[in-house]
Amino acid sequence: MAIPRDFINELIARTDIVDLIDRKVPLKKAGKNYAACCPFHSEKSPSFTVSREKQFYHCFGCGAHGNAIDFVMEYERMDFLDAIGELAGQLGLDVPRDSGNRADESISRDLYQLMEDAGRYFQKQLRQHPEKQRVLDYLQKRGLSEEIVERFGIGYAPDGWDNLLNLYAQKPQLQEKLLTAGMLINNEQGRRYDRFRDRLMFPIRDRRGRVIAFGGRVLGDGTPKYLNSPETPIFHKGNELYGLYELRQQHRDPHRVLIVEGYMDVVALAQFGVDYAVASLGTSTTAEQFQLLLRSAKEVVCCYDGDNAGREAAWRALETALPMLKPGDTVRFMFLPQSEDPDSMVRKAGKEAFEQLIEAAQPLEAFLFDTLTERNGGDKASFAKQAMTLLERIQDSVLQNLLLENLTYRLRMGNVEEMKRRLGFQPKSIAQTQQQQTLKGRGTPLRLAIALLVQDPRLGVNLVPQPALQFLKMAGIELLVRLLDLTRNQTLNSAQLLEYYRDTEDYPILTKLAQWDHQVADDNVQQEFKTALVWLNNQYIEQRYQELSLKQNLTKEEKLQLTKLIAAMKRS
Repeated sequence: MAIPRDFINELIARTDIVDLIDRKVPLKKAGKNYAACCPFHSEKSPSFTVSREKQFYHCFGCGAHGNAIDFVMEYERMDFLDAIGELAGQLGLDVPRDSGNRADESISRDLYQLMEDAGRYFQKQLRQHPEKQRVLDYLQKRGLSEEIVERFGIGYAPDGWDNLLNLYAQKPQLQEKLLTAGMLINNEQGRRYDRFRDRLMFPIRDRRGRVIAFGGRVLGDGTPKYLNSPETPIFHKGNELYGLYELRQQHRDPHRVLIVEGYMDVVALAQFGVDYAVASLGTSTTAEQFQLLLRSAKEVVCCYDGDNAGREAAWRALETALPMLKPGDTVRFMFLPQSEDPDSMVRKAGKEAFEQLIEAAQPLEAFLFDTLTERNGGDKASFAKQAMTLLERIQDSVLQNLLLENLTYRLRMGNVEEMKRRLGFQPKSIAQTQQQQTLKGRGTPLRLAIALLVQDPRLGVNLVPQPALQFLKMAGIELLVRLLDLTRNQTLNSAQLLEYYRDTEDYPILTKLAQWDHQVADDNVQQEFKTALVWLNNQYIEQRYQELSLKQNLTKEEKLQLTKLIAAMKRS
């Protein structure tokens, strides 16, 4: 839903982030900011700070940061729209919606309700259907207790083509919505029938606990073994993880998350006390799923079969994870013996032995370099080239350097800088544009100008236009030009300014700069900002001077401009 920008600005302006957070996490004054132990990871000494001036929070321990909207999303486990609604409700405001969005929201609300009703129907059949004993015997054979069945909301879809359909026989509008939700199917002859028949049903819940889809496991030898809901308006399988909601009900701040492949793996592990597993819904682990995992715990263990297919799946997961990692994140890889899966393994070995396997999981760097060594045999050049290609994708420079040092040691080269020079190392991660590379250089006038402006957007108000900057050929300058335009005619705080860039490629670097300690004294901020702008304008003067000096047959206007540039350079 598109929410007017003015409304979001007003919402942030009227919400005091200190008061908001203090109601959930008691804060103590610490200089001009406020501090507490971070609510998003375990710690003994406070590293979580909140700035009333910037309306921004940041944890120096786990890296959590953001404005009031981010805090509500993270702490209350809400999505963006729900967080907006929550903050608006606290202020007694109605979230503006256009008619089209209101209709979409109504449809989604009906789908959530229908999926919840379907879940209750399947649970009821597990206890009341004439065939229930066969299903209960199956659950007993798999060693699942009533408590676990109830915790995960497991149910039974009876055999037959129209059990769920008949519940809505007199409600054609709801049948249409069940089709949209993927619970019914229309065949080519126009006949409708139930998608799930004679299957053990696993409801898939979103982060708020709403049923959004189902996975159905066949009870006999039929195919497919697992049948999943299709993509729907409320279910995008690449964005969800089975069992994540249930995990968070058991652990508010889990140290570790184990990612496995199947629903039954998650449930069986929980039965044996390994209640921190989630499943990737039958797909390769996506970037969105990895973001969920890394936000849920600082350690992610990826569990795969030990065969070639399992190792290939693990390699794809590694490639997906690399651009998202930051210092403090831990990703390890666990491989089970062939013909075993987590379900069979935990039942055979028990919790203690299974968790010993988790503890012995291979660190990411070991899996990365060992796999490349195996793939390239003794070809050191090919090994180095492939390793560099992967490491160039890492966005965080600290983690990148740690892995580069590991690679330097393995290649027996003198030092990291020598290796980078010899192998032509050029960072180019998926989200790390050339602009962001430039901005990573600490202390550059461009970086400083952007940081100062983000931390105090009032610097841009009524600032004299800087037309030369839009012609300056420097990576990252476009961002500064846009920020200057944005702040020139309106008064914003840091939280409001950053909100303009949510879901853009510039957002990560801007949030980092919002927290950067530039070590400029408060009294000198305005002067340092102007000095940085002067330096950038001088860079354009030199750039244009070089262009005109090298050009032959200058026009009359260009000759005049060259004369003015020379005079300006003499004055500077």
